[in-house]
Amino acid sequence: MTNLPLAEDMQASTPPVGLALSRAGVRGVQKAIRIRRGDQEILMSAEIDCTVDLSREQKGVHMSRFPELFDEAIDEVVLGEGLLVEALADRIATQIVERQRALRAEVRIVARWPVRRRTPVTGLTTQEMVSLIGIAAATMRHTRRVVGVEATGINACPCAQGLVRDRAAERLGEAGFGDDVERILELVPIATHNQRGRGTLLVGTARELDADDLMGIVERSMSAPVFELLKRPDELFVVEHAHLRPRFVEDSVRIALAELVTMEPELDGDDFVLSRQVNLETIHDHDVVAERWGTVGQIRDELAGGSPPERQTSLEEWLAG
Repeated sequence: MTNLPLAEDMQASTPPVGLALSRAGVRGVQKAIRIRRGDQEILMSAEIDCTVDLSREQKGVHMSRFPELFDEAIDEVVLGEGLLVEALADRIATQIVERQRALRAEVRIVARWPVRRRTPVTGLTTQEMVSLIGIAAATMRHTRRVVGVEATGINACPCAQGLVRDRAAERLGEAGFGDDVERILELVPIATHNQRGRGTLLVGTARELDADDLMGIVERSMSAPVFELLKRPDELFVVEHAHLRPRFVEDSVRIALAELVTMEPELDGDDFVLSRQVNLETIHDHDVVAERWGTVGQIRDELAGGSPPERQTSLEEWLAG
């Protein structure tokens, strides 16, 4: 039997155009991973993205090696001790740099995290799904990593509520309620339109943060949390709670960042934060979004009354070190 010659390593050959690429790799790789959260270890479904830089002399990266390295890193975790999601991203990125001989690798893991809690009035047990996010960027010299969460809530629109309040005051005045108008409006929740929102909070730090704490910050930044299961008393509580705390998409971003730096005073000034809120509009045929990113020091200074930085540090810049 004749041995077939090994196929040429096309990925290592010279490309037709000598241009370096900022990013090349794989997206949407589905894996089951075991992640540690506090004292618990939970098996989760995760989606992994991984990219490397590509020099102008190299035609391509070995795409098939990415899933192989994912499996090796995940097997170590499944058979051994569960890791934090950001630590797993760190391990994969480091191995990619070593095995692919890349100058830099970036890994993003988004895992679906089941959270059990009770409804606000009836106390029924319900399960919600939260996205747990781990990001890492590695070079031969150093690694930086980010932990974050994405959670759902609702925002009640302050603008529409103000319009409804003004019209209600006008009608009550015309009906002869006189001095009682303001007292009535304070007692009765004012109608407005609600927007289901997705809040994201990312923190780049070497410190170990509790994802439960980050999830609480995101949910509290919105008008009210949402629940998979609601009985009528619970539904009344959520709706009234939201209408008594109306918030713009911009409010949620600012409130989340302010609470984060208050709750985590030991974060370094050079650590990174990003808050994003996306609201699914109900009376417009579009969605609305607000974001703020920067170092913890930039956020702290501005919250203390300092001038906004001329340039806010982005996630890409922070990961690049």
